[in-house]
Amino acid sequence: MNLHTSLRLSALALASTAFLAACGGSDDDAPAPEETRAQDTRTFSPADPTATTFTAMSTQTSDTVDMSTTSRWAGVLGGAAYRVEVPPNWNGKLVMYAHGYAGTGALLGVGGPSIRRYLIQNGYAWAASSYAKNYYDVRAGVEDTNALALEFTKIAAANGRTLAAPTKIYITGHSMGGHITAAAIEDEAATTAVHKVKYAGAVPMCGVVGDTELFNQFAAMQVTAQALAGLPSYPSAKWSEISTLVTSTLFTTFPTTPTAQGTKYLAVLQNITGGPRPMFDLGIAFGGSFPSAYGTFGSDGTVSGILNKNVLDTTAYTYTIDGDVTGSAALNTSVLKISPEADANRLRRDGLRWIPKVNGEFKIPVVSIHTLGDLFVPFSMEQTYQKRTAAKGNSAWLVQRAIRGVSHCDFTVAEQVTAFDDMIKWERDGIKPTGDDVVTPATVAAATYGCTYTQNTLGPDESGTTNALRPATVANSAACPAP
Repeated sequence: MNLHTSLRLSALALASTAFLAACGGSDDDAPAPEETRAQDTRTFSPADPTATTFTAMSTQTSDTVDMSTTSRWAGVLGGAAYRVEVPPNWNGKLVMYAHGYAGTGALLGVGGPSIRRYLIQNGYAWAASSYAKNYYDVRAGVEDTNALALEFTKIAAANGRTLAAPTKIYITGHSMGGHITAAAIEDEAATTAVHKVKYAGAVPMCGVVGDTELFNQFAAMQVTAQALAGLPSYPSAKWSEISTLVTSTLFTTFPTTPTAQGTKYLAVLQNITGGPRPMFDLGIAFGGSFPSAYGTFGSDGTVSGILNKNVLDTTAYTYTIDGDVTGSAALNTSVLKISPEADANRLRRDGLRWIPKVNGEFKIPVVSIHTLGDLFVPFSMEQTYQKRTAAKGNSAWLVQRAIRGVSHCDFTVAEQVTAFDDMIKWERDGIKPTGDDVVTPATVAAATYGCTYTQNTLGPDESGTTNALRPATVANSAACPAP
């Protein structure tokens, strides 16, 4: 080999090495494995791994389909339990349902959508996964919901019913399931998810549609409580050492009877969670969702081991005590600031982020609904969602509606059905539905805000929460104008 040839081959080898390095690897070295988390060491199992079916809904006199005639299949897929229901007159469309946070237990449970009767009566099939993991594992929720959607026709065939592939797949869900719904339709999920599904439309309900911003809000609630109780610099992770003192300083009876300092705190809380609006006072008085938010205080920012690093960030918050400029300034000067660790929730090489993002990057019809008195997943989530979507130039694809409920996911079935049905008409017929302005403070603060899409008539399939709270809400709030 002459010198010229030798130099040319060496140059080619160097160029090849540089190219492989730029692509994140080499020809003989695999990419470095992702680190493990506490969540990766936890084990879960379906509550009923031998289930092959589940109970039919009871047929109502107004139903056009006998609910006992549906095909109902249960099983386990990828470690997650599932349920699938197909009506005898299937319209060829599949609705994926994503359930909310199921706690930290080892058993995995699965249920059906709240609009199940509507879906069956209108010819839709639905399917729901338990997800293979509990805790706040939205990544597992997206992947396992998508995997089930992709397996739909195989499950039907295995149970003796041959079905064509769905012509359209939609997704809806509550709370954490609202996060799963919103994340599953994002461009980032389309690019990075292991199981990829192209959804035609979505209805996130009471959803964590601001992803980790919810946990920032919980942290903001905590550090302002500490500051107004006279403990502004106490380490936030040591909340258990001061929680009794802080609570007794702010409340005579938690959370319904505030002290003078507690009244200031509730003003700050209102502004953190969406600003002055109807139903906030009733949410505190009897809605019952704020204690759940309060119970998150003291977090180390890893979302109970879903992450390895602290993701909490309160550095962008400015706190307001309504009518108290001096007090607001003093609070903002003294309050503890929490900063996140770098790359706590970064993109990964092995699929979705550990906590998938809701960036506002989608171009399908989305109708999102949220109750105004929700203080666990507050109405402010919708404001974050709107701003992110607008920043990406996708506002034309998002319709949002405020509902005059006082607790978390406190919707009537009629409110949920209307949202889903309007999304379908939008996707199918191009008829974009109307919605609420969720970001203009004067609009949100109006006494009649949320009246347009609130339907207080209770049906046979309401949740226990809505059955208990909606009559009291109507009795204790200003009447909405007649339609």
